[in-house]
Amino acid sequence: MAANPERRLRAVAENRKARFNFEIGEVFEAGIVLTGSEVKSLRAGKATIAESYADAKNGEIWLINSNIPEYRQAHQFNHLPKRPRKLLLHERQINKLASAVEREGMTIVPLKIYFNDKGRAKIEVALAKGKKLHDKRETEKARSWQRDRSRIMRDKG
Repeated sequence: MAANPERRLRAVAENRKARFNFEIGEVFEAGIVLTGSEVKSLRAGKATIAESYADAKNGEIWLINSNIPEYRQAHQFNHLPKRPRKLLLHERQINKLASAVEREGMTIVPLKIYFNDKGRAKIEVALAKGKKLHDKRETEKARSWQRDRSRIMRDKG
């Protein structure tokens, strides 16, 4: 029996607004440094990254403002829900991200948190540039036209 070429990734949290608010550039997969109660909370499917971003400090990339709620059964061993979390990337990737943020005015935006095949929590981050209001209108117009076009084609048969 052949192995399934598609990877089964269980997304815990997605930043659906990111593709609307930003022009997504290069995408990176990174590990996250988490405590035990954070992993349990993620496995329960409770996390939000819609308002979060990543920042470079002292040669490291940190995930800021992501919310992983407390795990109820952890009691006194619980974590702070909005604490900064370190992202694990290769040094070359860290340098690339940090220089793009400094020189080109780009932002590091998290796209989704998921568990990989080995059961490790991973985060997908991307270099992004903010869209202007007219660009957002263009995106909305194109999306609306695609919806109408598919409706017309479906009705024609």
